[in-house]
Amino acid sequence: MGDKTEESKQEMENLNVLASTQSIIQDALSKLGYPEQVYELMKEPMRMLTVRIPVRMDDGSVKIFTGYRAQHNDSVGPTKGGIRFHPEVSEDEVKALSIWMSLKSGIVDLPYGGGKGGIICDPREMSFRELERLSRGYVRAISQIVGPTKDIPAPDVFTNSQIMAWMMDEYSRIREFDSSGFITGKPLVLGGSHGRESATAKGVTICIREAAKKKEIDLTGAKVVIQGFGNAGSFLAKFMHDAGATVVGISDAYGALHDPEGLDIDYLLDRRDSFGTVTKLFKNTITNEELLELECDILVPAAIENQITSENADRIKAEIIVEAANGPTTIEATRILSDKGVLIVPDVLASAGGVTVSYFEWVQNNQGYYWTEEEVEAKLENIMVKAFDNVYKASKIRQVNMRLSAYMVGVRKLAEASRFRGWV
Repeated sequence: MGDKTEESKQEMENLNVLASTQSIIQDALSKLGYPEQVYELMKEPMRMLTVRIPVRMDDGSVKIFTGYRAQHNDSVGPTKGGIRFHPEVSEDEVKALSIWMSLKSGIVDLPYGGGKGGIICDPREMSFRELERLSRGYVRAISQIVGPTKDIPAPDVFTNSQIMAWMMDEYSRIREFDSSGFITGKPLVLGGSHGRESATAKGVTICIREAAKKKEIDLTGAKVVIQGFGNAGSFLAKFMHDAGATVVGISDAYGALHDPEGLDIDYLLDRRDSFGTVTKLFKNTITNEELLELECDILVPAAIENQITSENADRIKAEIIVEAANGPTTIEATRILSDKGVLIVPDVLASAGGVTVSYFEWVQNNQGYYWTEEEVEAKLENIMVKAFDNVYKASKIRQVNMRLSAYMVGVRKLAEASRFRGWV
């Protein structure tokens, strides 16, 4: 009985994204031989700002929104990370996501630490004008701690290039001389980069291809299941389809679609709405839980965290799991699946394409010279393949799973920079 209680307590801790992230970082640092004070420095963001944003709504009333901005560690360079608009944004989530951004930047060797922001709101129930006022209000509230050499925001859940454009415009009124590099994920006409919108999915696609090689699976005809049909999931479905894979299942927030012969991805992309919803148009849907357990070669969780847990890990049939979402697999589920021989490409590696192309955008803004889409794709390909190889080799040499290996690769740069600076 005691063991069972201990197990469920462990699983509950895994479901807390901040606690589970801290526990893997502690493990990674101890395996690398760093003293305890390095973990003490890394386990929480160096700065955490909570702001209150008054917004005049269309009906004339004023609503007060809560927003956050976390800056994890700036020993390597400015912090970098998205802003999400979501009803379930929390302080712990923003902290954990800022730590993941640090790890991603370390894995792909960018001169950044991690940052993250969020506002507790439901953009699906707000008008265009209300969203603009909220976006501008957030920038005014955090303007003292952000900037192209301090902390560079970007899009995230339920934010897009239009919201980035409003934020850049607001920032340019506060600081007129360096506003273009303050934020990434902007429209092309305002200094955005080619390839930014599909960058996360491109990076995931490269990781799928490299993982399939390691498992000797031919991508042509391989059965792929994608949970989530938002920005990353929909682009990914298209890239997989174009690569010759058979996408047998996709899902959105309302349910999932399954066809063992392969879904018509172009048709689904044509019918999805701006929030990535398409399953409402179909009668024969299955649940998201059933989707994860389908027969397939490659499973891509591209929705939200804690989807694969100790409850369902045993029933997962995929040989490869590539995490396009943040934190979709708990620590306990990672252990179960790794023991079964499943190759898990962790979120901090698989979804690093987004921050990589954000970095390209920032570089282009700083130098005032812009690259073609082909140049962006070639640079992304080189960085992602190198990052995958580094993490895979480290996992084999150290005899650890890919998640712990990725954390070890990602945290080392921050630890070394902090040591050289004399912080620890």
